[in-house]
Amino acid sequence: MTDQLPPDDTVPAAPELFTWEFAANPYPAYAWLREHAPVRRTRLPSGVEAWLVTRYADARQALADQRLSKNPAHHDEPEHAKGKTGIPGERKAELMTHLLNIDPPDHTRLRRLVSKAFTPRRVAEFADRVQELTDDLIDRFAERGSADLIHEFAFPLPIYAICDLLGVPREDQDDFRDWAGMMIRHGGGPRGGVARSVKKMRGYLAELIHKKREALPAEPAPGEDLISGLIRAFDHGEHLTENEAAAMAFILLFAGFETTVNLIGNGTYALLTHPEQRRRLQEALARGDEELLATGVEELLRYDGPVELATWRFATEPLTIGGQEIAPGDPVLVVLAAADRDPERFEDPDTLDLGRRDNQHLGYGHGIHYCLGAPLARLEGQTALATLLTRLPDLRLAADPDELRWRGGLIMRGLRTLPVEFTPPAQ
Repeated sequence: MTDQLPPDDTVPAAPELFTWEFAANPYPAYAWLREHAPVRRTRLPSGVEAWLVTRYADARQALADQRLSKNPAHHDEPEHAKGKTGIPGERKAELMTHLLNIDPPDHTRLRRLVSKAFTPRRVAEFADRVQELTDDLIDRFAERGSADLIHEFAFPLPIYAICDLLGVPREDQDDFRDWAGMMIRHGGGPRGGVARSVKKMRGYLAELIHKKREALPAEPAPGEDLISGLIRAFDHGEHLTENEAAAMAFILLFAGFETTVNLIGNGTYALLTHPEQRRRLQEALARGDEELLATGVEELLRYDGPVELATWRFATEPLTIGGQEIAPGDPVLVVLAAADRDPERFEDPDTLDLGRRDNQHLGYGHGIHYCLGAPLARLEGQTALATLLTRLPDLRLAADPDELRWRGGLIMRGLRTLPVEFTPPAQ
């Protein structure tokens, strides 16, 4: 990390960021930043310099400030930084025109179109399928008495769910699982593997969209898939090109699966390392009281959420955040994980309290870029955790917490593996 501030002997030494030790527990470092340098210019592992925003009030302001553009074209980037501020391969694959990369009025138009296809009612109707997928995945390892909950449960569940929702045929879904697996390795796979997976996914989506457009009936059938809904919005006079439809399907998949992998993984890990809270939730579920499940998932999102930093923003004009002047073209990264443990906003922020009421966390963002897929992620998270705790009541870690490794990467926060043991259910 490059410290851009003048030395001050009265301030404790700045913590080192982006190390493996930091990845395992970034919260002490974020507490230091909140107190001593709440808006701090930092050199990232990629070499790009960006401002990190760590206090809740500043974070909420920045997330809603439309002078901070989502369009990478506004980045005043040096040559070495080109292409390092987005998803690898999305530029070459012509997948840039999605909700994470555009501003109003284009963002307003595209979000309105996607919202027409991705409705709360559609998500609610999907609940039975999510439960079916959850039970099927648990069935595969329940008799064994052990599992890796990341690879065998948290990862496949949202992949298969979003594929079903999009309308990807069952026989093609394992390909999506392979491509998605490459995407979340964050440098752990072969060089260029993410970009190649993005390209393959782009080609597949383009072909699938074309086939669905050709076969689209005049009127939507009950339970029509999401890609058909996107196409239909275009065909009813709205301007949505096939490139835009492919980019939207891609980002719904990309943003919709890794966040849920991490929600389930981080959430399960938090419950297993906080036995009193886990017991509290199991007792509520046994009574048929699901209120604690709902507030509990929100607390897990706040306490150790799936998205550590909000996606990139770029200043379009001079502005001030937390008393710090930001120049046009500068990248700004809002640290959601730090904001959601700000003691100025949350009482006892480092304490996990599944019944926490005043919990306006920023786990899914804020403002016009608030996560469109949040209802689906919440449904999957609640279903996964409730089913795990009910079907495998003595679930326990099969490794020392210090032995667990967290995936590298800048935006997301999630475990590489989560080995568990339990008593196989009686047959």
